[in-house]
Amino acid sequence: MHAFLPVDEQMQILMRGVDFGDEQTLQNMEKELRARIERSRETGKPLRVYCGFDPTSSDLHLGHTVPMRKLRQFQDLGHEVIFLIGSFTGTIGDPSDKESARQQQTLNDAMEKARSFTAQAQRILDAKKTIVEYNHKWLGELSFGDVIELASNFTVQQFLVRDNFSKRFEKGDPIWLHEFFYALMQGFDAVALETDVQIGGTDQLFNLMAGRKLMEARGMQPQTILTFPILVGTDGELRMSKSTGNIIGINELPGVIFTKLLSLPDRTFRNYAELVTRWPQDKINVMIGQIEAGTLNPQDAKRSLAWEVVSIFHGDEAANQAALDAGRMHAGEVPSDAPVFSIRAESNILDLMVEANLAGSKSEGRRLIQQGGVRLNGIVVEDSATLVNAENGEQIVQVGKRRFLRVVSA
Repeated sequence: MHAFLPVDEQMQILMRGVDFGDEQTLQNMEKELRARIERSRETGKPLRVYCGFDPTSSDLHLGHTVPMRKLRQFQDLGHEVIFLIGSFTGTIGDPSDKESARQQQTLNDAMEKARSFTAQAQRILDAKKTIVEYNHKWLGELSFGDVIELASNFTVQQFLVRDNFSKRFEKGDPIWLHEFFYALMQGFDAVALETDVQIGGTDQLFNLMAGRKLMEARGMQPQTILTFPILVGTDGELRMSKSTGNIIGINELPGVIFTKLLSLPDRTFRNYAELVTRWPQDKINVMIGQIEAGTLNPQDAKRSLAWEVVSIFHGDEAANQAALDAGRMHAGEVPSDAPVFSIRAESNILDLMVEANLAGSKSEGRRLIQQGGVRLNGIVVEDSATLVNAENGEQIVQVGKRRFLRVVSA
């Protein structure tokens, strides 16, 4: 694909999945994007497109990849993509999806996480065509007078009607003044980068609109914005987030990714199929129609979904192996990628679980055993004093449905 692909074809690709929760906004942004693409074709000048990512953790999960895949589509169409690291905004934290203030971090903390973050992003983006920027370069240079000028473009009422702030206000929970500044900073990113298009989640709409307002105040053409639905986590309810523990990390083992996707509630299939696969919309529509008609088992649909996602991040061979391993696990067999742990002599199962990171502590290990969630060679462990001895051959420890450990003699 290239920048001279017909406008209609570019629009079909770029507007897939776009959702503002408001039909008029959708029509306005679609009209703006079409006009920009038409002008880009006439002038031969690519659009400048960006999305910002705050490095609040070192690892990417599938939720992060939704806007990244859209950035990649712009790249494949010949447009200029900026991967913006929120090295300054990340020290405050985005309150958009929070009903409590985020814990702040230092610039050094943010930059350390950003290194791993950026390397993982290059598994989705074309590294040679991606411009990586850091917003502390301009936000850290603003004077107090500059901040006052930015704030003069907004009212307190505009912030208080936001869902997350209004809920906290009604409950009497604190709303810290610095949280209001986040939207100003993200808005100023658009000014500093002089962008044509910004991408984000639907929860980011206020912040993205702030960028349009600040650009307009400076006589610039306001950026076009594209927002996308939130990817729900493995619980099927809350947005995918490390803080809620419902994530699927792109660096997790293929088998772990596969089984997590298989375990998703059936109702999440459309959300995942539309946001994290390479499938054309027609295929997704057909599969959903078959599920609703009862001709496609939802579990089979999720198996296809799991294969597709593992293939994207680990390749077809890993996806095939993960599918085989998932079948073995269903039959009670050990997956091929189960880690191996060596012991010199017999070991107490609690000590073994902690040392092999199958449990965070002995108290957690005891709880798992009491709940019947630990097996040794397929037999439920009932006593936390159970000993594991590998001198007579490999021993298999299983915790929960997905975690296996091959214990061998050193």
